[in-house]
Parts: sequence; structure tokens; C-alpha cells
Amino acid sequence: MQKNLVIVESPAKAKTLEKFLGKDYKVMSSYGHIRDLKKKEMSVSLDDFSPKYEIPSDKEAVVKELKAQANKAETVWLASDEDREGEAISWHLSQVLGLDPKAAKRIVFHEITKTAILEAIKTPRTIDMGLVNAQQARRVLDRIVGFKLSPVLWKKIKPSLSAGRVQSVAVRLIVEREKEIENFTSESSYKVNAIFCIDDQLIKASLSKGFKTEEEAEEFLNSCKDRQFEITDIEKKPVKKFPAPPFTTSTLQQEAARKLGFTVAQTMMVAQHLYESGHITYMRTDSVNLSSLCINTTKDEIIAIHGEKYSKPRQFHTNSKGAQEAHEAIRPTYISNHEIEGTAQEKKLYDLIWKRTIACQMAEAEAEKTTITINDEFVATGEVITFDGFIRVYRESVDDDTQVEETDGLLPAVNIGDKLKMNEIVATQRFTQHPLRYTEASLVKKLEELGIGRPSTYAPTISTIQQREYVEKGDKKGEEHTYGIMKLANGKIKKSSKKEIFGNEKGKLLPTDIGTVVNDFLIQYFPEIIDYNFTASVEKDFDEIAEGRENWQEMMKDFYGKLEPMISSTMQEKNEHKVGERMLGVEPGTGKPVSVKIGRFGPMVQIGVADEEEKPRFAQLKKGQSIQSLTLEEAIELFKLPRVLGEFENETITIGTGRFGPYVLHDKKYVSIPKEIDPMEIDFEGAVALIEEKRKNEAASHIKAFEEDSELEVMNGRFGPYLKYKGANYKLPKALAADPSALTYEQCIEVINNPQPAASKPARRGRTAKKA
Repeated sequence: MQKNLVIVESPAKAKTLEKFLGKDYKVMSSYGHIRDLKKKEMSVSLDDFSPKYEIPSDKEAVVKELKAQANKAETVWLASDEDREGEAISWHLSQVLGLDPKAAKRIVFHEITKTAILEAIKTPRTIDMGLVNAQQARRVLDRIVGFKLSPVLWKKIKPSLSAGRVQSVAVRLIVEREKEIENFTSESSYKVNAIFCIDDQLIKASLSKGFKTEEEAEEFLNSCKDRQFEITDIEKKPVKKFPAPPFTTSTLQQEAARKLGFTVAQTMMVAQHLYESGHITYMRTDSVNLSSLCINTTKDEIIAIHGEKYSKPRQFHTNSKGAQEAHEAIRPTYISNHEIEGTAQEKKLYDLIWKRTIACQMAEAEAEKTTITINDEFVATGEVITFDGFIRVYRESVDDDTQVEETDGLLPAVNIGDKLKMNEIVATQRFTQHPLRYTEASLVKKLEELGIGRPSTYAPTISTIQQREYVEKGDKKGEEHTYGIMKLANGKIKKSSKKEIFGNEKGKLLPTDIGTVVNDFLIQYFPEIIDYNFTASVEKDFDEIAEGRENWQEMMKDFYGKLEPMISSTMQEKNEHKVGERMLGVEPGTGKPVSVKIGRFGPMVQIGVADEEEKPRFAQLKKGQSIQSLTLEEAIELFKLPRVLGEFENETITIGTGRFGPYVLHDKKYVSIPKEIDPMEIDFEGAVALIEEKRKNEAASHIKAFEEDSELEVMNGRFGPYLKYKGANYKLPKALAADPSALTYEQCIEVINNPQPAASKPARRGRTAKKA
């Protein structure tokens, strides 16, 4: 009989644990959640909001094996992660395996080290139902929002749309930022810089004020022609620079994006691998606390590498809105490991975490800042680092939208009253810049500031809004500006102009037409559901439930009581125009109305109306066009299809567009034109290439047909060979799938009469296999 069975979420974590536990312990993985709400139904009772769980088909084999091993073991240890999601996994395991939650041995550790694991086994606890109920509350509430709001979107906007509580708020932030940019009016002003000289040494200085107009700037330059310049003030003061706190989930995602170019999801995947391999502490945390062991070992490491004066042990405190989960910050498990074995990405992220942890326990950097004032108007600043401190190891990068005070290096030694020679004074026209669009990292920062979401939700939220095509990541070309320059030198003012690209942005989150329309609709009809403060207050309710101070089913009752009346009134409301529809005018010649809206297959232009005898015509918008800004002229241009390109194999090639988008029509067969190809620009050779590519793909997908039954065919699909028969697909057993072209008619009929269970998808490792 097996003495001990330890159950964790992921195989990687299980493998690491096995290194530290002896032969008396068997470690198994649950591959994330083993139970969940049913996929195709709400699975929540609206009477008491109790969830209806099921074991998904792809987890049945895992559960069967876990049950078998649990029955053999004297003691079962539930070792899922130490947070709400992990606690819920342990609770589901206790339910399915028949363990008493009050007696089950629950062990937690925020780092996978031998010391931490053995200590956890010495001090097991029971399942924390507060954390379990907080997770259930989030899951049930999000399921209610999704299943109740989505049908409203289907009816009012377009089929297949879906709504999510946190996701919709994230989309709102991005849409509102885009509208700010659209409504932004750039203003110009003149900034004045000067170069002075003393004893052949240059001093660069800036005028402490700007000018709104060219005339004002020119008047100032004229006043400087015969002016004498001298030092009117010198201020020297010591300044200290302090290191940033150790990483939380949010700050790691932001810094990895800025320094390593990682997406939020990529950072979490790599961090999870590092955690499961025992290299770092748990990667979902909003705490900046460090253990006394970490502080002491880091101190020893700093002294050994850099010397005593570089050590400055300190403890940080969490101030973020709604912070929860009593973990440590993200840090290396062994600070003495300067490097690790792993992939290139794992090495880079570990290096970032290691340096940040070391730096936060190092002495402040010290500098002497000098400010020189010239004629009480111009200011020159310089800074000299007198002690590098933590900067020797690491300095936090700067946000896109953070203004950094510019300082020159060392300034020349001068005294008050020293006379200066003016080399040149330049007035340059500058334009105010619109608010910057969000990156993944800056969106995480904003969500955290608003108290929306928690460490476990940032990455899935950002992935979801892109998968649903409410938001896309892309570039925005800047506008070309001509700016004026006036330069005073040798007693003369010379005017010139230059061109620059202004407001160029890369890798930003941009709202799609569908995202904008859905957002505007939700704000109009469900303002409370996507209100920032309301969404943050829901997170606080989850925290209260976790602490045992609030009943989660009462919270659901209160929430649903507000949601249901909004849904009923919205569904009953009759709208003259479709949500998001814009009337552009009338078609020249016919006088038919031209409108742009979200159609069944995305943004489209419609000429005519449905209740007329002649059916309306439709055209899909081209890439880069938006229903918000499309003009009547641009809309009419889209109807220049169909285009005839010529003949191929004695059949005409036509380029057209329909409800499913642009296509090539040849020999009564349609070939979709990819999004990146403009149907107005595709030529004869390009169309033929698409036709031949489709033929090739179709030929590759047909492996074998049978004379005995024309409806039976062996096909090749994304997941390998399968049988297609009378509109249904049948999975092939492994033995037959090895050589599908050799299958006999009898073997195929045997498979159809004894169908295989659906292929189970391998669970993603660890937490990524859990539901958000």
C-alpha cells in the first residue's frame, strides 16, 4: 500500500516535487481543474445560484487514475497553489475523491524548494472554504454575465458575440482612449533652448517658459540680441535615487514588456515554467513583501559581490488598490543562483527577476544635482553620480507616458556673476501630443490602478479581448508635421522649417469596429455592469467572501437582481436602426440609402433596405477602414466589384464580395480572399494562385474514397486522419490512423459502428489549464 499521495496541478510541478520527497511519496498531477461548469449551458441555478459541476470528458481518465491511487494511499496531500483558484482545485479534488474537506491534508508553499515542501508537510491545514467560495463566486458571476448578456448582443448587434464582466471593462478603457485621441486637438507652442560659452566650455540651457505664437517667440529672440548674460544663481544639492520594489505579477508583466518585449501571456507562461522548475517563487501575487530568509541571504550575496557599503536591507509594503493573497513578491528561490539552465526566454526573465531582487536590497544611488540659472530666465541642470548603489545592478525602465526630467552630465565650474557668451538661442515649434494608446503592459497597470481584476486575471483578460476580435494589436502611423525653427546667432535671426512624423505608435491595443459598437451598446443599456467603480467593488466583494465576511450566494442574488431587469427591458426595446448603424447618404443615380453597420460577418456597407422589392447590396469594409469614419464616397467605391480579370481554363475569373467577404469566383467555385489582400488590387496571377492553392489543399484532405458507398471517405484534418460518413466525423484508432490509405471498407464500417470517444486535448501546464 502506498503511504502518501501528493496531488498538484501540473506535471512539471509534480516532477520537481518528486526530487525532494522520498520513496514513500507518489506525486501526481490533476492537470488543472478536474471539474468545471458545463460548457454548453449556464450550469447555475438562478434560485440559489448553486453551480452544477461536471467532470469533462478529457479529464475522466485522469480522475479514474487519481481515484485508484487515492484508494491505495494511507494519506492524500492536496498541494495545489496557494490562492483562490488553487484552493478550489483542492476542494474539487476532495469532492471527487471522497475526502472530507475538514479533514483533508492541504499543504501550501509559495516556492518549490525542499525546505518549503517539508515545512508544509509538517504544518498541513484544512481546505479554506472562504477562498473556495470566492473562486466559485467569480466563476458563477462571470458565467451569469456571459450567458445572460451574450444573447442580447446576438439579437441587437450580431450572432456569436459574447460579453464578459472584466473583459468588457478592459475594452471600454481602450475604446474611450481611442475616442479621446479622435477628439484631441493638437496645439503648438515654441520651446526655447540656448547654448552659452564660458572659457571655451559650453552650457546648454532651456528657457523656463514657452511661447504660444511665433510672434512672441521672435520678439523674445530680438530682445536677446544685445543682452548681456551672466550666472544669477547656482544651486547644488545631493539627491538620492531609490530602487523599485521587488516584482508583483503586474510589475513583472510591465517590465518584461518594456525590457524584453514579452506579451503579458508570454511573461506568465515563462514565469510559470520558472516556478514549476523551482527557480522562482509563485508568480501570481500582488505582494511586495520578502521573507526574512530572502532578505538575509540577499544581503550576504550583495556583500560578497559588491561590498558592505552596497547592502541596504529593506522591507517593502503593498499599497496597490485591493491587494490580496498573502504571498511574497516574485523572487529567485535561491539568490545564489545568478543564472539558470533553461530556454532563452526563461534565462532572460530569470535574469530580470534576479537583478530586481538584488537591487531592491541595495543602497540608494547618490548624486549631486547642480542647477545653474542664467539671467533669472534660462536654466541648465547637470547631475553627477557620486555613488552608484543599486544602479550598478539594475534600473527600472520608464513608462511610455512618463515624462523624465532631462539633465546634462557634468556642468563647468562657474560662480554667480560670471559673464557668459551667447552662442545661439533657438526657438523650436512643438506640438502637444494626444494621449498614448494602451500597450498590454500599460493596460495591466491601468486595471490594477482601478482595482479591476487580480493577478490571475490580467493575462487571460487581455488574451480574451483579442481572441474575440474586440481589440487588435497593431501600429498607428503618425502624421507628418512641418514645424518652424528660429535661430538667433551672430546677431541675426534665421527662420527655417523641418518635417517630422508625429505620433507614430507601435504594438498598441486598438479597438475594432465590433469592439466599439459592443462597448457603446453596453454603456447605453448596461452602464452599471461595465462601470469602473462597480467592477472594482465586485472585486472587493470577492475579497470579503474570501475572508468569510460575506455570503457569496447573497452577493449573487443582489447582482442578478440588478442585471435581470436591464436584460428584460433591453430585449423588449424596438430600435429603428441597428445598433452602431450610420446613415452615410444616398447612392448617386438610384437615390437608395447608403448605410454602414455591423453585419453578420463583420463591418459592412449596405445600399438599399430589406423591405424593398429589390434586395439590398452589401460590401465588406477593407482593412484599415472603420464604420466610425467611413465616408459616402469610400462606401460607393466598395461597390466597384465584381471585377472580371480574364479567363483561366476556359472559365472566367471574377472578383466579388458577399456576406462572407471578398472572393474569387471560377468555374462556379468560390475561393475566399485573405484579409491581407485587397480585392480591388488582386491581379489575374494572384487569383490563379489562390484557385490552385485551394485545389491543392482539397486534394490533400481527401485520402481515400470507396466504390461500395460514395458517402464514405477517409479524410485528413487538422488533428490527423478521420472518417467522414453521412455528415458525421469519426475518429480513427491509433493502429488504423498510422496508414489511413490502406483502410478497407470493412474496417471503416467497424469504426463507424463502434465510434471512438472524442480526442481529448492535452491540458496546458499548471495554472494555464484552469478557468479564469
